[in-house]
Amino acid sequence: MMDAAPASPEETYSYLGPAGTFTEAALKQVPEAAGKHWRSVNNVGEALADVTSGRSIAAMIAIENSIEGGVSATQDALATVPGLRIIGEYLVPVNFVLVAREGTTLADVHVVNAHPVAYAQSRRWLERELPDHGHIPATSNVQAAASLFEGSQADAAVAPPGITEHLDLVVLAHDIGDNPNAVTRFVLVSRSHVLTEPTGADKTSLIIELPTDEPGSLLAMLEQFSTRGVNLSLLQSRPIGDALGRYRFVVDLDGHIADERVADALLGLRRTSPNVLFLGSYPRADRQEVSYHSKYDDEIFIEARDWLRGLLSGEPD
Repeated sequence: MMDAAPASPEETYSYLGPAGTFTEAALKQVPEAAGKHWRSVNNVGEALADVTSGRSIAAMIAIENSIEGGVSATQDALATVPGLRIIGEYLVPVNFVLVAREGTTLADVHVVNAHPVAYAQSRRWLERELPDHGHIPATSNVQAAASLFEGSQADAAVAPPGITEHLDLVVLAHDIGDNPNAVTRFVLVSRSHVLTEPTGADKTSLIIELPTDEPGSLLAMLEQFSTRGVNLSLLQSRPIGDALGRYRFVVDLDGHIADERVADALLGLRRTSPNVLFLGSYPRADRQEVSYHSKYDDEIFIEARDWLRGLLSGEPD
């Protein structure tokens, strides 16, 4: 299935590889990807380039971690690569094992190879059990383990739990992550602009630039949501890059663009912001139904528009 014979773009999904990564675990949750060609790539930029060039129908990328927060490389790429839409989200529990070559014991470990994020999430365990260890950064969790066969100076590696299914390594320690509840959120990105039907348990992603750097501009943006009863599950600033003090905001909100309260909020944003990038409305991974006050029901917004239309047309009260 993965990286075998060349396949058509309609049959290809890109993901951050190699096999055994958490990104691959997220892609395994996509029913449409089962039995298709999975293309392993080295970074988010390459994954999105596959989609924009038509090499792949979609790409799975990490966008948020419950410990580290938003993945800045993904957020910046989505803000600058046009024509992309998020069509689904997937949650993967994150924990790690310490692996080494056959014959290595924990007492033999003095240098550890680990991806910087994995290292940060297992640092307390490493400092407690291996207080004198050194750290060599890796480009991915799987690459950290694979490096043990490539002449690396490391004695062990921090890797995903299923790594021994792909590499002939031994596990020196299980569950070394500092937070057993750690979860990474992944999104499936494509060029399709066909909206999914609202489910009542949806999420909408936006990237918003403020009109000016002046007092109250952020508050004005947030009021577009609060006055319509729209809850934000993510609000993170990222530098635009053209000047100091210039930021864009990555926003995830509860609801679907087809919901009247969400649509009305987007209209307000469009009137006040120089750039509102709609990244997509899609079902929540946890399938938790979005709750809100009844005064923000669709019927309330529809009735208000009908009332105004009647006033403008001179209809009797």
